[in-house]
Amino acid sequence: MAQPVVGKPPIALGQSVALSGSSAPMARPFAEGARLYFARFNGAGGLDGQRIDLVTLDDAGEPARTLANTTRLLDQGVLALFGYYGSPQVIAAYPAFKDRDLILFAPMASADELRGPVYPNVYSMRPGFSEEAAAVTRHADMLGTRRLVILYGPDSESLFALDSAQRTTTAIGANLLASLPVAQVAQALEKKPQAVLVLGDAAAAGQGIRDLRAQGFRGPIYGFSNTGESLLAEQLGPVGAGVVVVRVTPKPDSARTPLVREFVADATAARLKPNVYMLEGYLAARSLAEALRVAQRTPPLTSAGLRKAIEGMNNVDVGGVRVHFGGERVGSRMVDLSLIDSQGRVRE
Repeated sequence: MAQPVVGKPPIALGQSVALSGSSAPMARPFAEGARLYFARFNGAGGLDGQRIDLVTLDDAGEPARTLANTTRLLDQGVLALFGYYGSPQVIAAYPAFKDRDLILFAPMASADELRGPVYPNVYSMRPGFSEEAAAVTRHADMLGTRRLVILYGPDSESLFALDSAQRTTTAIGANLLASLPVAQVAQALEKKPQAVLVLGDAAAAGQGIRDLRAQGFRGPIYGFSNTGESLLAEQLGPVGAGVVVVRVTPKPDSARTPLVREFVADATAARLKPNVYMLEGYLAARSLAEALRVAQRTPPLTSAGLRKAIEGMNNVDVGGVRVHFGGERVGSRMVDLSLIDSQGRVRE
């Protein structure tokens, strides 16, 4: 096995992410997944002997700290920013690099506006909340359940999700009866919904779903990807039977996809429990490594060259997952639905 060449400087990537605080259960696994892949990449010789060094700073999910961390990372001369967590955090940090020829790749942030013209330096590896809302609305319509109530948590990411859900569900044809805080389950049920969309992290969504079931609601319940299917399933156990959650990665225990097989092997070796967030970080890291390989063919390796390589990723096979930027800044629009069963397990 090739080893990184001694004396070659590493390729520095900068990451600000919530390793502590209320967002850590989602953000930390993403960072762990990225590190798993970069360790594999470096162990195989890196980029012609040059290793990738991911510099990760904890922002505890606080946007002001994200901005401060970003300034610090830029002062350290990172080639690119990578894998931030949270739409408010990305928006807060953006002024620090918006006038630079430097990108943020694969933030775990789904606000639709980050995919628009105001944020040209942000390249995403997940679809926006509007695409998640469309998938949920179509599924509910297929079941004949058009009378919808939205319950939302207090975190900022869920408020971005709420805005997209309200716009998209009504545009597609759902009858949106009300949007209420997740604690107002009784008021929501007074609207006599046929389906409920619960927006929040696993803790907030889990409490809302338990309350819905305890108060007799037996219709379909949906959650977006920021809820985290496996984390929500752990929260709910058998109470989660029938809950449908959006997933924007392959199933994290599917042996059919080569990338997932590698991921599970690496996570197992590191004694980590795989989940969708960790897989998302792993996929993001592998996709960025593919772009770095392309950019390195036209030396010197620069931020501008990396951007060009990413924009040129058209239908690239990344371990069985297709990455396609195709002139846009969203490399994957995968939206699947997972079901929690009566044993608290996640099924496709």
